[in-house]
Amino acid sequence: MPKSARLTKLTLIALCCCLCLGALGGQRAEAAEVAPSYMYSFYGESVAAPAAYQATSLYDGRTLGVDAFKEPSDLDVHPDGTIYILDSGNNRVVLLDQKMEPRGVVDSFVNGGSADGFANPQGLFVADNGHLYVADSGNQRVVHLDEQGKLVKIIEAPESELLQANFVFNPVRLVVDTSERVYVMAAGVFDGFMEFNSDGTFSTFIGANRVYVDPMEYLWKMLATRQQRSQMVMFTPTEFTNLDINDEGFIYATNGDRFGDPIKKLNAQGADILRREGNYTPQGDLIFRSATGPSRLIDIDVGDSEMYSVLDARLGRVFTYNGDGHLLYIFGGLGNRLGEFNTPVAIARAGDDILVLDKALGEITRFQTTEYGRVLNEAVRSYHRGDEASAARYFYEAVNLNANLEYAYAGIGKSELRQGNYGDAVHYFRQSMDRANYSKAYQLLRKEVLRAHFSTIMTGIVLAIVALLLVRRYLKSKARKKVVPV
Repeated sequence: MPKSARLTKLTLIALCCCLCLGALGGQRAEAAEVAPSYMYSFYGESVAAPAAYQATSLYDGRTLGVDAFKEPSDLDVHPDGTIYILDSGNNRVVLLDQKMEPRGVVDSFVNGGSADGFANPQGLFVADNGHLYVADSGNQRVVHLDEQGKLVKIIEAPESELLQANFVFNPVRLVVDTSERVYVMAAGVFDGFMEFNSDGTFSTFIGANRVYVDPMEYLWKMLATRQQRSQMVMFTPTEFTNLDINDEGFIYATNGDRFGDPIKKLNAQGADILRREGNYTPQGDLIFRSATGPSRLIDIDVGDSEMYSVLDARLGRVFTYNGDGHLLYIFGGLGNRLGEFNTPVAIARAGDDILVLDKALGEITRFQTTEYGRVLNEAVRSYHRGDEASAARYFYEAVNLNANLEYAYAGIGKSELRQGNYGDAVHYFRQSMDRANYSKAYQLLRKEVLRAHFSTIMTGIVLAIVALLLVRRYLKSKARKKVVPV
């Protein structure tokens, strides 16, 4: 074969290979593993950590047998394991069982004797009794259905002196407490969440964010003319981005505030009572590129034992914290591999599994615990219910799997402290960089040592004093003998 013919043949083969690789690269590679997991140290540095959760399954509407999802925006999980997916583009709610098998579709209901439906709904909530609440954004209302899909009530634009005359009610997210009070996050509302009584009447606003002002912007506004000030943006509180509620009725919320606290826990009066006892405030990523900016938290899910997970839309990561605000683990990301997302929009727990909804792709990714994640979750649960022995055992296992987990050393230290092992507590608090508890353990250790050796120490002090007096007496007598009389 001539040399030119061989070159042409090789060129054609190379082109075919490139085309094949390009075609494969355009698909989601489900077998690939996501990037290594990481944590943040006491000094705010990124350190390696084992993966606490691993993506195991990927679902879309077609594979589930309910037709393709179109821009789904929210999901929730009932305590019995039923999964509710808000398929906003198709104006429906899809129900799945624990095995991800279809259980039904809610796309219409009877209202006043006529058929009614949703229009671009953006949020949903499922109560423990199976009642479904939908933020029917396109129709500017909240729809409340019972467990059979029958209409209970509709909450429409309220009338109140607290609202402006031109107020437009546009609910986008909501939660309901055990007393059936409905808390609504409405678009364009900066006064906090709208609280509705069980009968659907508007009550008040709770949890408004504080106004944070850029000093330079404030100075410029003071120096500007009246005409210039009229064209400037007013200083207004930031809007919340999502909310969830725990069994005790506390509302956990996220917001886009880059100056304040992006995660809050609100009590009945709307005061923020979130504990922030970790090395840094719960906020998502500590290190970020200037091109991407800080984390933008768009959803939050509260689990048992005060654990909560937040979803970062900017980089597609999930951050999980314990009730004291210590970061437990991080997973997820943006990309085309299994466990990565395009436009993550919602997160929910199904037992120990975590589900993440991708709006653009219309997909649900299921994450399941690894051995490391299971051990760490059980350590938090044991500590929360006061089982110190079990907590210490799980924390020891967690440290063996991840030597960089400073929180686990602190957990072991607290367990040793409560059991009266002050020496060991000092050792583990030193490793965890927990200065407050280290000082407390050190003081208790010092008292214990003094109490145990008090008699020996006092005897030594008395003997030392007696010896000192005898030496001084001897030296004085010796000095007198050396004095020569005149």
